Amino acid sequence: MSRRAARLMTPGGAIRAILAVQIGIAAILFAGDIARVLPSLGAARQAPRLTGPVLPGDQTRRYDRKETPTAPNMPDTGDMPSRLLFELKDGALHLTGAIEEGDADRFADWLETNSLPDNVHLHSTGGSVQDALAIGRRLRRAALTTTVAETRVCLSACPYIFAAGDTRIAHEDAYIGVHQHYFGENVALPAFLAVEDIQRGQGLVMAYLDEMGIDLRLMQHALVTPPEAIYILVPEELTRYALATEIAN
Repeated sequence: MSRRAARLMTPGGAIRAILAVQIGIAAILFAGDIARVLPSLGAARQAPRLTGPVLPGDQTRRYDRKETPTAPNMPDTGDMPSRLLFELKDGALHLTGAIEEGDADRFADWLETNSLPDNVHLHSTGGSVQDALAIGRRLRRAALTTTVAETRVCLSACPYIFAAGDTRIAHEDAYIGVHQHYFGENVALPAFLAVEDIQRGQGLVMAYLDEMGIDLRLMQHALVTPPEAIYILVPEELTRYALATEIAN
């Protein structure tokens, strides 16, 4: 028996051999994830920015929620607030800005001293899925109307708040879009590093959409669109999936 074989026969050698096999398997899986993710990242980078009309079949746009999306005829709103802003004006509640962790608790605190009007207007690049779902459930209990107005945006996690309205009005020139979500840190390889959390999170989203009466086929567009891109839903899809109950023009 060779020395090398003898070393492998010892408990320490066996453990090292097992670890070597596990590292080898991990390397193979890692390489597979790289091969799977890189094409989608490249496609996201090649997609056009959200600066023009969206037509059926031409609906994927680059996405960075830290940037304020711009589009033709969009009013000059300045920078998007870094976290959700709650404002009462013109008889409606305006929810504007990115949705950050803790915004659902902030909204609950806001409700302690403010009453919800009948209408909620949304303009948000999205963010925390968990907070969007919690805010949405609070709004659904109030049986109100949610609106995404002309050239306003409701992207990423924002459509889940929009889904909370008993009546949901989307302007034909609004930008409502979905994509894959990450639950925790945004990493290049979410399926490899956090598959359990992602699957659990997607399950929670699907349960929420079913609770709100939304057609779960909406998720097909979210699941195939990487986080670095956004799939903009055209009016026909908004009504087909019951995300909007009315298209305004």
